Amino acid sequence: MENNNNNNNKENETKPDEEQTQVINPWQVSSKGKIDYDKLIDQFGCQRLDQSFVDRVHRLTNRSPHIFLRRNVFFAHRDFNEILDAYERGEKFYLYTGRGPSSEALHLGHLVPFMFTKYLQDAFKVPLVIQLTDDEKCMWKSLTVEESKRLARENAKDIIACGFDVSRTFIFSDFDYVGGAFYENMVKVAKCVTYNKVVGIFGFTGEDHIGKISFPPVQAVPSFPSSFPHLFSGKDKLRCLIPCAIDQDPYFRMTRDVAPRLGYNKPALIESLFFPALQGETGKMSASDANSAIYVTDTQKAIKEKVNKYAFSGGQDSVENHRKYGANLEVDIPFKYLSFFLEDDEELEHIRKEYGSGRMLTGEVKKRLIDVLTEMVERHRAARAAVTDEMVDAFMAVRPLPN
Repeated sequence: MENNNNNNNKENETKPDEEQTQVINPWQVSSKGKIDYDKLIDQFGCQRLDQSFVDRVHRLTNRSPHIFLRRNVFFAHRDFNEILDAYERGEKFYLYTGRGPSSEALHLGHLVPFMFTKYLQDAFKVPLVIQLTDDEKCMWKSLTVEESKRLARENAKDIIACGFDVSRTFIFSDFDYVGGAFYENMVKVAKCVTYNKVVGIFGFTGEDHIGKISFPPVQAVPSFPSSFPHLFSGKDKLRCLIPCAIDQDPYFRMTRDVAPRLGYNKPALIESLFFPALQGETGKMSASDANSAIYVTDTQKAIKEKVNKYAFSGGQDSVENHRKYGANLEVDIPFKYLSFFLEDDEELEHIRKEYGSGRMLTGEVKKRLIDVLTEMVERHRAARAAVTDEMVDAFMAVRPLPN
């Protein structure tokens, strides 16, 4: 368990020496070298997710842990142990995750939290709220309100295509939903957070418009059950688990500081690595650079071209040297992508040994990755094509959830 005194300090400070080598916040992920996740855990004040958690999830759910758990893609947490303790006592919890709709189509990095959240929903059989922060993207990007709302609905189709259970899932757009009890919680949070604290957590400057400074409570309050009276009326002590990439942690450091003062449990988090750009691990896959990302709309030809042309290789500069020294798997992007999406543990281990020793060449690994990604993207595209506007309306309808 966290030491609250130490944790409050860690949760609200950024260390200057780490800031110089890597910048990680909800709007920017960059590093002068490979992202140092150990430093990030120390900087943010969260904990490593070790094998004991994976084993416990397996035992409690009676199903094989997701590959993102088995392979440490979700590698850090805050109070995940308390969620599992509550579940073991027979208490329910709910899931909360989200998407900032800034592009027409999602890329594979965007899919990672949703793929894992679907697994959690299925494994624990719990309700889920998904926030579409169309207001945030309108404020941070050069998007109109109307365009932000349109992108939110388009992104909702990609999210629904991941296979969520409509009887356990409420998807909402901030522009459509914020008001009532949700807005009351936003005001309560806003009164608890000073300007100095929000600047310290998020790094806002005097040049940022006031919309940015006022936004954090909007992302905070879906972790309070009373924000959804149609779902959780009278269940103010219901715990919340948030699966997200670790760059979203600052929002919830703030939330966890405020929650007890407002009578709520601190939200728990389970946090993932960044899905790296094709060019290497100094940043995450970005929707603003088409050549850094594989999109769910990419054709087989486009996937093949991007992987062959842009995927950074840890292989040697000649076949002779490669056979002699093997590949550097620490920097090899094709192998890292396979670690995310190749289901077969034995095949992945075979590639690790053969490629790492030089017996397998980069071209062979890239070909296997192209096959895996093509199958995955085509499966997603078919699922998305089946999502109708009526289905989006059903997921976004303000209604009680039967399950």
